[in-house]
Amino acid sequence: MNLITFLINLDGSDDRLNSARMQLEQQGIAFTRVSAFDGRNLNLAEVSDYDEAHAISYMGRKLKGGELGCYYSHLDCARRFLASDAAHAMVLEDDMRLTEDIMPTVEHHVNWLQGNAPDWHLLHIAANKRKIYTTINQWQGSELMHAHYFPMTTTALVWSRAGAQAFIDAHSKIFAPVDNYFRWWLTRSDKGYSVWPTLVTTTGADSDIDTRQAQRKVAGRVKFYGLIKQHRLWSDKIIALYHKYSRYTE
Repeated sequence: MNLITFLINLDGSDDRLNSARMQLEQQGIAFTRVSAFDGRNLNLAEVSDYDEAHAISYMGRKLKGGELGCYYSHLDCARRFLASDAAHAMVLEDDMRLTEDIMPTVEHHVNWLQGNAPDWHLLHIAANKRKIYTTINQWQGSELMHAHYFPMTTTALVWSRAGAQAFIDAHSKIFAPVDNYFRWWLTRSDKGYSVWPTLVTTTGADSDIDTRQAQRKVAGRVKFYGLIKQHRLWSDKIIALYHKYSRYTE
């Protein structure tokens, strides 16, 4: 399979890099390290493509610099992928933990998508939950699912060229963390897929480039944060249910 692998790793995070390298080498997966964008010290008032008002209306809070850094890192990987001659790209974050021998399963599902759903954009291979989905193929105990309600986290993703191009073309203003954005975007386009059981888990360590885990619980929330969150979740779920039952129910 003509696939390129990128590993997002913050400069100086050598322990994470060494752990990821060891796992990838054990499975014979060649990779290119991508230096993560460190947004932790960004002055967001000076970031031209950050839309704070939209972030507040959609997320119920302002974004953190680390969240923009994570977004930019994934955008960088998409651009690098399209600059290559690879047909597909696997993007991994350095806190990933591979399950045993992932590539045969990745290859099978990607080949199936190419033959049966050629307009697919993004395959999530690290989902820890599955909600509002349709199983469309099974292979050796692995389910390929049409993820109408696209999973959160960006630990491990596989792009098609069309998907990476669409991500880049759609980029204008950042109003959500990248995993929230992918859910928003792919739930509406219905071009997102996922694998179950997960092929990649995490080490459980906080992200070096995304400071949300420790800070997002309270910092920057507006008065009606809870209502805004519920509106966001239920809007996405209603759209996902519409896609599921309009597409797969006779």
